[in-house]
Amino acid sequence: MTKMWRKKFKEVIGEMAAYGERANRGAGRRELAALREKIAEEFQVDLPKEYLALLKRVNGIEYNGFILYGVDEELLKKAPEQSVDGLMEMNQTWRENQWERPWLFLGESGVGWYVYDPAARKYYELDNPSGTVCEEFSDLGAMLEKLFADALLS
Repeated sequence: MTKMWRKKFKEVIGEMAAYGERANRGAGRRELAALREKIAEEFQVDLPKEYLALLKRVNGIEYNGFILYGVDEELLKKAPEQSVDGLMEMNQTWRENQWERPWLFLGESGVGWYVYDPAARKYYELDNPSGTVCEEFSDLGAMLEKLFADALLS
């Protein structure tokens, strides 16, 4: 997984701090296990290891209209610093439409969704509302790099 996203992530964290905002701490092992179990039960999808590793670092983040989903609050021991949409909740919402079913929704912006296709093991940005693929990413890191770079430009 490309590591360039970490630089952009640190910039987002820095800008948040300048406005008195704090990013969420990472999710704990038990919280991640609970999320993984719920996603597997509900959607028959195994969460990608690299996404789980990201949630260990930051349990969801929202900045400038760009959102990376985190562990749903009912699965957390402590309330997050920043209220962020939960992965389970948002996938229950977005997967209602038949064309969206293959995707696991990981985040969103005002104009797109950031998704994972478990069958292809690939990451994409989809147009919102059409669901058309706008961009395919080589891995989660490449997708995160674009998400955080776009959040910094907004």
